[in-house]
Amino acid sequence: MKRVFFHVQHLLGIGHLKRAATICRALAQAGFEVTLASGGPRVPGVVPPDVKLVQLPAMSAADVSFKILVDEAGQPVSEEWKRKRATGLLEAWHAAKADVLIVELFPFGRRQLRFELLPLLEAAGEALAVSSVRDLLQSRPSREAEAVALVEEYFDRVLVHGDPRIAPFERSFASAGRIAERLAYTGYVVEELAPGGGDAGRGEVLVSAGGGAVGRRLLETAIQARPLTRLRGLTWRMLAGANAAEGDLMALREISGDGIILERSRSDFTALLRNCELSISQAGYNTVMETLQARARAVVVPFSQGSETEQGLRARLLAERGLIETVDEKTLSPQHLAVAVDQAAARPRPQRADVDLDGARHSAELIRQWAA
Repeated sequence: MKRVFFHVQHLLGIGHLKRAATICRALAQAGFEVTLASGGPRVPGVVPPDVKLVQLPAMSAADVSFKILVDEAGQPVSEEWKRKRATGLLEAWHAAKADVLIVELFPFGRRQLRFELLPLLEAAGEALAVSSVRDLLQSRPSREAEAVALVEEYFDRVLVHGDPRIAPFERSFASAGRIAERLAYTGYVVEELAPGGGDAGRGEVLVSAGGGAVGRRLLETAIQARPLTRLRGLTWRMLAGANAAEGDLMALREISGDGIILERSRSDFTALLRNCELSISQAGYNTVMETLQARARAVVVPFSQGSETEQGLRARLLAERGLIETVDEKTLSPQHLAVAVDQAAARPRPQRADVDLDGARHSAELIRQWAA
């Protein structure tokens, strides 16, 4: 049995971890023995039981700038802390005796992790080394030459988890042509919809804030927009997110009235998406792909704080194909959101064939071929 070692680091939300866990599940189902080394805060229930989890000392971003990294106590990580974590990661790599090393996002991002990833890649030796990267990157032209050089030095392959019909990799990484022989598109990675699911959320408007770290404004605006829309007679279900601050929840409860349900999170989120009349959310990779898989009518408000551009570009590309409606976070208001809700509600549901959503299975198949 071939062994895979997968490194992932989530710093603010949990999207990177969810995507990695979905790929790891597909690899395990394809017959690989899989170890997932996670460097972010522990998130119960995300990593499947047939995948061995190595929980590294947790690190996260202090804020949306991603410039300061903090430990579990909220203190900036020290050089000594980094040395210990890098040593622990190498020990986990050697213990796994893996044939394949998959590193999520690096070298196209996660430059802050060079302290542990460069030693890990050096230790990989003859193992197949693969970079796992989403469809779109934060555009940073000044760093592209460095990323290309690292791919050429350390990586055999690059898995691009997207559909080139929607977002060719060069849309956000202009130097893609220099590593074209290593690139392989997988389609978008999304968990398969569980069969059944009942009628939970049937006919509701579902408003979700992802992990919840930065979603309060979206939820507040949706509550204020509800009476302005043609869907004001429906129940609007607000999911604040597992990481939403208790103070934010209290503030949202104060402005919620009849016809509004406020919850932190739901384990049946994909069933709610499948049953809802319309979804309102941010435009993170996982949420958008789950929405398209469920064929839900949708309005997305791309996260654009700090230097974030990835969600906005993805939303624009999907909106151009008529798959979603989008509202700019900078101009978000109850009135603008209400207009988008009415436009989305008038659309037919998107068709799954419009986007390749089989990225997890395709990733496992490509790794199987390359490892052989």
